Amino acid sequence: MESLDDQHTKSARLTLEIWHPNCWTLEVTDGAETGLIAHTVSNATDDRVKGHFTAYGESAAAVDELVAATKRSPLTSSVSEMQRRYEFEHHGLTSGYTTKELFVEYDPGNTISDGLIAQGFIQDAPVRIRDGLEYWSVFVESANREELHDRLNAIREEYGADISVIKIYSHETRSADVPRRVDTLSERQREIYELACDYGYYSWPRETTTRELADAAGIAKTTLLEHLRKAEAKLLSPETRDFTRSL
Repeated sequence: MESLDDQHTKSARLTLEIWHPNCWTLEVTDGAETGLIAHTVSNATDDRVKGHFTAYGESAAAVDELVAATKRSPLTSSVSEMQRRYEFEHHGLTSGYTTKELFVEYDPGNTISDGLIAQGFIQDAPVRIRDGLEYWSVFVESANREELHDRLNAIREEYGADISVIKIYSHETRSADVPRRVDTLSERQREIYELACDYGYYSWPRETTTRELADAAGIAKTTLLEHLRKAEAKLLSPETRDFTRSL
């Protein structure tokens, strides 16, 4: 496996698994069979921010309880439900789930986004929150292993956070014109691939089976394997290599 230690200027895309204190999204999803997708955040009033979230779960009752827990949380200022919008109905893991769109107002000091930005980690996709953990897809310039280690440690110390690197996709800066392989996937291929990543299918040791993934996706095992193998064929290339060693 190639190391980042001896590489020169590179850009990288990482998937980070994050826990940090005083976060309402982590508290309301911890131990629940529901999750949240964080789409956008904008300035609100009284030093608050308002975020757009999708709450999802296996049933309407489960989603209603997640919304109720969000409203009860002392870490949220206001929670407003919004009319369902088509473009969010089939986003990633929410496909096949019951969903509700929420606007939630809360204290920006209880988020970790500013810390990530300060260390050069730019949010690259909506943040996924499930089982008391956040999953961030971020982009960083001029990355090598030592620099990434130091940047992540700075965030850990400042926020009292636990941060694990689940995935790194890296390529040399001079090859930055190579299209992102994930963008070549069909919607279904991307959904299945992201599901496999989130369930630890590519972890060592493997944390799930293809049967469990198929059950989670609500499809036959043979269909899942077909989508997954096609996605892997598109993603594996000399320009984009997977580095899974922990930072």
